Amino acid sequence: MHGTKRPDKESCRPVNSAAQPDVAAPVAVVTGATGGIGRWIARGLVRAGATVVLVGRDTARGAAVLDWLQQDAKPGQLHLMLADLSDLAATRALGQAIARRHPRLGVLVNNAGVFRARRAVTAEGHDLVLTVNHLAPFVLMQELEPALRAGAPARLVTVGSSTSDSARLDLANLELHHHWGMVRAYGQSKLATMMTTFEWARRLQGSEVTANVVHPGTVATGLVRSPGVIGLAWRLMAPWVLTEEQGADTPVHVATDPALAAVTGAYFKQGKVVTPNRLALDAALCRQVWDETARLIATGPGAPPRRR
Repeated sequence: MHGTKRPDKESCRPVNSAAQPDVAAPVAVVTGATGGIGRWIARGLVRAGATVVLVGRDTARGAAVLDWLQQDAKPGQLHLMLADLSDLAATRALGQAIARRHPRLGVLVNNAGVFRARRAVTAEGHDLVLTVNHLAPFVLMQELEPALRAGAPARLVTVGSSTSDSARLDLANLELHHHWGMVRAYGQSKLATMMTTFEWARRLQGSEVTANVVHPGTVATGLVRSPGVIGLAWRLMAPWVLTEEQGADTPVHVATDPALAAVTGAYFKQGKVVTPNRLALDAALCRQVWDETARLIATGPGAPPRRR
């Protein structure tokens, strides 16, 4: 996701805005849709009949994916919107732009993610990994919740990771100002977004909007670009892991299967519900993660980390 051209400030608009959506089709939003499993998730939703809003951050990659998807799509079924999800202001503007154009949504797939070898801080002062993997999906869901409620039955699908299964949570230090490590940062960010997704599920009860987390499997994507031994090990392992197309199977299944219409607050692997990290089963702790996430978003840069 990172290392590509940064979109300009006017990019939170449909790039192919001339085509009008099919008002009878459900509308699905997929972040990180211009590469990795995201483009295959988009294809699965297109084939399921949804009007798909692809969210990316690079014009050229977005155009290439649009061209690739045209073979499966009808006129007006695809829309590309550009935003840098490491920028929370841009993410909020993206959500507002989507909601204006599509006031009724059927699916939101928060798929975009990043894994980094070294800590980086965004222009807004937040840890980059936490921002893209956790804070930005939270902000986007805040903006699109009314549209999902209006489009119910609807689904929030959060693409998680099995690294969350054994991750630890430092609620007073979600930004990992202290003791940052790439596996720790990634695992904690994925655990945090799982826990807020489960809290969304509780808050959405009775609305016919479900909220679930999926582990796509170990997929040979470009997400891991670590130098050194870890990066080498990942490249050597690639031939024995899932393809990007296979990695999209579980997210598409959870987003579209009619049998899952009433399933919410669950964690899926290989299309089946499994037990998540025990911390994610603690409803009170999930609410605390929700509150801390909202605080981080509200306070912006410079907020000092709290210690226990």
